[in-house]
Amino acid sequence: MEVILLERVENLGQMGDVVSVKSGYARNYLLPQQKALRANDANKKIFENQRAELEARSLERKNDAESAAEKLNGRAFVVIRQASEAGALYGSVTTRDIAEAASEDGVKIERAQVRIDKPLKTIGIFSVRVALHPDVSATIDVNIARSEDEAERQARGENVLAQETDTEEQAEAESESESGESQAEFFDPEAQTAVAPQQDGEDANEDKE
Repeated sequence: MEVILLERVENLGQMGDVVSVKSGYARNYLLPQQKALRANDANKKIFENQRAELEARSLERKNDAESAAEKLNGRAFVVIRQASEAGALYGSVTTRDIAEAASEDGVKIERAQVRIDKPLKTIGIFSVRVALHPDVSATIDVNIARSEDEAERQARGENVLAQETDTEEQAEAESESESGESQAEFFDPEAQTAVAPQQDGEDANEDKE
């Protein structure tokens, strides 16, 4: 389907461009969001008549987005998830999860504004881009952890997975040390006596005596 863009759309085109898109994308997103019109002669005239108004409205939205970006840049949002000892999540963190975490913290972000290449599947802190406007983006940190305490430690810069590995290795070493000491306590060298085997001749002499 061909549409006329009523504003700049990321990775698609500028205001006034006539572009070809999938019908589902146009019907489900571009047209209902008033980001485009079907490309026909009647709509082309409508666009030209409204172009100045659309450009003014786009500039206003851009200014609002820039103000929002100043407040949003550098913000961190915590997402608590279950994960293995190695830090692999039992599931993943998606754009919806990030938008909900921001909303719970009093920041309104649309799921469609969150940009991640793929779902996040490990604990840690990840930088995520939020597209507030086709020309304006903000960067937030998503702190994925197994508990609030772990999230606070990660925020302080601690590598919680490395610390867990060190703790496990230390516990294993202490266990081996205690096991060795326990074996040493029960080993009595004086009780280990060697008995020489008797010869057949010696047995016979003893019987004669």
